[in-house]
Amino acid sequence: MTTAPLALSLGDPAGIGPEITVKAWRALREHGPAFMVVGDAQALASTPGAPAPVRTVAGPEEALKVFAEAIPVLDLPLSTPVVAGQPNPANGPAVIRWIETGAGLALSGAVSGLVTAPIAKAPLYAAGFRFPGHTEFLADLTAASQHDGPKGPVMMLVAADLRVALVTIHAPLSAVPGLLSVEGIVNAGLVTAGALRKDFGIAAPRLVLCGLNPHAGESGQIGREEIDILQPAARALKDLGVDVRGPLPADSLFHAEARAGYDAALCMYHDQALIPVKMLDFWGGVNVTLGLPIVRTSPDHGTGFDIAGRGLARADSMIAAIRLAAQIAERREG
Repeated sequence: MTTAPLALSLGDPAGIGPEITVKAWRALREHGPAFMVVGDAQALASTPGAPAPVRTVAGPEEALKVFAEAIPVLDLPLSTPVVAGQPNPANGPAVIRWIETGAGLALSGAVSGLVTAPIAKAPLYAAGFRFPGHTEFLADLTAASQHDGPKGPVMMLVAADLRVALVTIHAPLSAVPGLLSVEGIVNAGLVTAGALRKDFGIAAPRLVLCGLNPHAGESGQIGREEIDILQPAARALKDLGVDVRGPLPADSLFHAEARAGYDAALCMYHDQALIPVKMLDFWGGVNVTLGLPIVRTSPDHGTGFDIAGRGLARADSMIAAIRLAAQIAERREG
């Protein structure tokens, strides 16, 4: 186990973040991994349907001491009371501050990594948030794109025995072909291969490249992206020492026998990656951000405003995200 707890930013307090945090603490309190919530202690303590002891702490060392007895919280209070299921833009600055604080703790080494509960974009935009989501914000906070070599962030989803990395993320399907480039795919492949070695302990990672078009373009008969972009990217990755196959038809890459042949699939667009992940493990999938100088994971779901405050939220994905973050942090320390 790592010598420092994880930080867990509470996400939108009107969503299911507080509830799944409480449920994750209950599941992990005896054997860990330990975490410290960065958020509003009162909002967490008053989570409807999921009461739990909460203790305000000054920092990570104190958090480790109290974790078995109570949820440790680095208390950064909200400006407005929370109503479950009703996001409030007035609380946007606090939510942003929680993420910034968690990232800063991880960068300093005070915590071993950051787990982020779900956020809603619209309330944050009203507070001046200018990023598409957590991933891009954390890349900016950690200056992930400022170093030489392959650059993060790259989004990876993990479920059961499947890992998928995305070349494009939240882009309209109509825009995806224009966003693909040899350089972008090569960068995603290098970041993914490096993370598989460093964070997942795979000494010789094997990648597979998903085709964009049906039948991977059918030799140009159903689109030329495979010929013009994906095949040159695969050759470039091989020249750089990456074990990669493809591009191959995506519809034949996700059954059990196919999954045994690679360690991660490079997917060209959002649903190409997320549909197989959610088919395999809808409740337990984890989002991992590759290419950051800090460890970051999150549940693979949204804020759940429709069920917030009703005690219905499942914490499987949050628990899996906490455990995976701790595993990656331990490998990095080793």
